[in-house]
Order: sequence, then structure tokens, then C-alpha cells
Amino acid sequence: MRILLKRTYEVADKADGFRVLADRLWPRGIKKENLELDDWAKDIAPSTDLRKTYHSGELSYEEFSKKYEQELKNNPDFGTFFKTVLAHPVITLLTSSKEIELSALPTLKHYLEKQQ
Repeated sequence: MRILLKRTYEVADKADGFRVLADRLWPRGIKKENLELDDWAKDIAPSTDLRKTYHSGELSYEEFSKKYEQELKNNPDFGTFFKTVLAHPVITLLTSSKEIELSALPTLKHYLEKQQ
């Protein structure tokens, strides 16, 4: 499985494969019918408390990433999500974050790759 990372505001491409919104919140300014999406995996996104703590500056990215990975390990919804994405050779994880490299997506990608 190849995993790509992309912002929700970027144009969809056939090369994206199975497109998954991996944010708990719907992206601002995008109507649901206008976002080309195969799955909205809000149940495997970082918890609201973790997201708020990170965005307030109380956690470094490294701390956030460690805590998010721990959430993924303990998340009962992760198994179902993993089976869904495993069925696709290419998946694109989507976020509305401005800086993908400082979002939850790199941690989720790394965790998915470890599970293969």
C-alpha cells in the first residue's frame, strides 16, 4: 500500500487512489458534496483534547505525535479502518491543516506502514 498526504484544499487526482479525510472536524469552506472523498475517518483522528492541547502550544510536535500514536494503539476503531484502507493499493490521507508535516497525517502514515 502506498500512502500519500494531501491538503483537502488541493485538487483531487486519479492518482490519489482511495481518499480519506483524517480530521475530526470538517474542513472550513468546503461543502460536503464538493470534496471528493471515499471515507471520513474522524474516529481515528486525534482526540479533541489532544488536538486542542497541541494547537494551544502546550505540546511539541514530537510529544503530540507520541500521544497520537498511543491513541491509535488503543483505538477500537483502528482495526476496521485499517482493513478498509488495506484493500486499496494507493490511499491519500487528507487534512485541512496548513502544514501537513506538522499535522497528524505523518504519524498516521507511519503507524499504518508499521501495521502492514
